[in-house]
Amino acid sequence: MMRKVPVSDAVGMTICHDMTRIIPGKTKNREFRRGDIITPADVNRLRQLGKESVFIWEPDPEHIHEDEAALRLARHAAGPGLAWSEPNQGKVSLIARHNGVFKVRVDRLNMINRIEDLAIATLHNNQVVKKGEIVAGAKAIPLAVHRSKLDAAEKICCQPPEHLLSVKPFQSLWTGVVITGTEVYSGRIQDGFGSLLRRKIAPFGARMIGQTIVPDSVNVIAEEIRYLINEGAELVLVTGGMSVDPDDVTPMAIRATGAEVVFYGAPVLPGSMFMLAYQGHVPICGIPAGALFNKVTILDFLLPRIFAGERIEREDIVLMGHGGLCRDCPVCHYPNCTFGKTAPV
Repeated sequence: MMRKVPVSDAVGMTICHDMTRIIPGKTKNREFRRGDIITPADVNRLRQLGKESVFIWEPDPEHIHEDEAALRLARHAAGPGLAWSEPNQGKVSLIARHNGVFKVRVDRLNMINRIEDLAIATLHNNQVVKKGEIVAGAKAIPLAVHRSKLDAAEKICCQPPEHLLSVKPFQSLWTGVVITGTEVYSGRIQDGFGSLLRRKIAPFGARMIGQTIVPDSVNVIAEEIRYLINEGAELVLVTGGMSVDPDDVTPMAIRATGAEVVFYGAPVLPGSMFMLAYQGHVPICGIPAGALFNKVTILDFLLPRIFAGERIEREDIVLMGHGGLCRDCPVCHYPNCTFGKTAPV
């Protein structure tokens, strides 16, 4: 445990925590490290930091030093795709090992943060992260944490079925694109979807298996979707014809394939006329024309998760309503904004 000792009496003793010197607006440097032995010359340095007393660590089986506590908490919280830093002042950073989708079991995260003296802060669940990015931090609040509290937090971290925190890597899915619209098929209007979708799926390592343009025909669209899946497509993107106009038949065509429709119509604006269905394990996305004009829609929320191998359920879409309204800012800052940040229940 810790014992408070006057600086003048601490020469030869071991400092039990890091100490930082802050010069406002200029620097923030670690002046003393945990484990440093206090020398006579250190007395004045400590007083310059405003220290008249220091804490000296004395072994106690019931308490765990902040650095060890933070490190243990981070290691138990980290699932696949995560590494951790060395502890610094009772804090350990969790770092993405690869590009992917950051996953957080928010219910269990909240349980841990209800335990006094321990804290974990994270990025939002389902956020796209890059290799080397800090995604979470584990922190011991006091200089020593009671063993029972850390044991309780570690137990919560290890509850099945999933790790508390993880990063799911992207999979290089074979992707087929079906562009619908008689006006595009006949050449009256130039297609804009093909190049747009290739740009959107490229960051995930997608491999194109085929792209075709078809008229507004239920049978033709359905046949093309089936053809792409039979050829090995692991994801099919179908564009246009998603509204309630009489010539918009894409939803009927997707249903005509026999696919299981997860939802048609989402609480996300823009992009509400989106459809998601599954033919076996293959997702089929019906993408409304608004995706041509809006930089970010529900498609941008779902693509990373699909490429990370997740099967999207209806409840996932229901929860998108809170945070599902784009503020249409003059300069788009997505993903560094509130759009698509689903609130936990």
